[in-house]
Amino acid sequence: MIKKFIYLEWKAFTRSASFGANLAMKILLGFLMIYFSLLFIGAGVGAFYLLKKMNLEPLRTVNRFLIYYFLFDLVIRLLMQAIPVLNIKPLLVLSFKKPTIVHFSLGKTVLSFFNWVHALFFVPFAIVLVLEGYDVIGILMWLLAIFSLIYINNFLNIILTNIDKLFVVFVGIAIGLGAAQYYKLFDITIYTAPFFQGLYAQKGLFLIPVLALIGLYQFTFKYFKNNLFLDAGLSKKEDIATTENLVWLNQFGTLGTFLKNDIKLIRRNKRSKTTLIMSFFFLFYGLIFFGNTHQPAVMHIFAGIFVSGGFLFVFGQFVPSWDSSYYQLMMTQNIPYRGYITSKWWLIVIATFISTVLASFYLFYGWEVYLTIVVGAIYNIGVNSHLVLLGGAFTKTPIDLSNASGAFGDKKAFSASAMLLTLPKLLLPLGLYGLGLYLGDKTLGLLLVAGAGVLGFVFRNTVFSIIEKRYKIEKYSTISAYKQKN
Repeated sequence: MIKKFIYLEWKAFTRSASFGANLAMKILLGFLMIYFSLLFIGAGVGAFYLLKKMNLEPLRTVNRFLIYYFLFDLVIRLLMQAIPVLNIKPLLVLSFKKPTIVHFSLGKTVLSFFNWVHALFFVPFAIVLVLEGYDVIGILMWLLAIFSLIYINNFLNIILTNIDKLFVVFVGIAIGLGAAQYYKLFDITIYTAPFFQGLYAQKGLFLIPVLALIGLYQFTFKYFKNNLFLDAGLSKKEDIATTENLVWLNQFGTLGTFLKNDIKLIRRNKRSKTTLIMSFFFLFYGLIFFGNTHQPAVMHIFAGIFVSGGFLFVFGQFVPSWDSSYYQLMMTQNIPYRGYITSKWWLIVIATFISTVLASFYLFYGWEVYLTIVVGAIYNIGVNSHLVLLGGAFTKTPIDLSNASGAFGDKKAFSASAMLLTLPKLLLPLGLYGLGLYLGDKTLGLLLVAGAGVLGFVFRNTVFSIIEKRYKIEKYSTISAYKQKN
């Protein structure tokens, strides 16, 4: 029976309308997986000796920070890990047993890259520990407990992936705990490190995560089995309808109409709300760089661009994909591309301005730091806003607005042209700022970056004409891409 399911999955993949694009992307992702796999293996082997060189006890040090490792892993899963599913409706009318269907669906997640990649770090690390004289039985118990916790995250992701606000909760917990430890307000590792160390030192403690994994799998299995019906999920959720006229935008004509549509889209849909929340977390990106003496000074402008440009990067890169569900209808209307592009640009500009104001808490680090953020905002408005709109012409990824997952986009969003356009977003301001630092004047570096932003703003009409021309060229291929549902 399982062999039959695998056969059906292969047919679904090869018969997909986007088979060619998916195949090419999977090959590329395969090379990336190999690259990161080698990095994990190298880290697993070298971690022991590096920590020894720093006069730290390797196993205790790793155990101390495992709480953050698993929290970060869960956040990444909620953000990026796709949940393998079966199209169960045709199967339910055939002679397939429900338990078999559910076991196969859950079993597909076990083979996910997000699970086995951890083995490439922990297994080499465990082997080195054994070779260096650690107790073999203790290491095996510790390793078994670690993998149980990894798969606990896997099934937590399956159960909780459809809870819209969960991602925000876990990110908030991770950032809060990390910040509290960084500023020496509260150190959670004092309480968690003994538990993880006990998985190695105390016989039988490893059974706690193992039994928890077994119980969680049984819970997940029963949950999906009890909801495995033809009519499950077919009933539509009814909400109280609300109207938002936003009449004050009517004074801006066509531009106001587009802005009203975008504001309603952001307020009413899961995916756009998730994106908005993610852009808020970009505000705290600068905490990694500002005040950190170990970071190169040139990276300050990198932080300034990300702090003020969260909305630009997570929302702007998917213009016009946000309108993919009705893009074909739009193209049948007498809608000027210039007005459409201008409305998206103004939305990005307003969001960048708001982010810059909200980032005023960086004044705690001094006026120079906040000035770096302001300069980054100027560059985002003058240069990066144009680049993300131009890149949108090549990013033909239809977006399901009712689905909050995959907020950073889908694999079909990849294109060589879009990737090339990301280089000037980051490398150009780094180069300009670095040039100023090389000449010995940080202020000169800020002026060069701000100057590039001002020039982009001055020549925005010329740039808009180029973007409009590209959108017209890509119009029919974009419509064709949005028709593909598989």
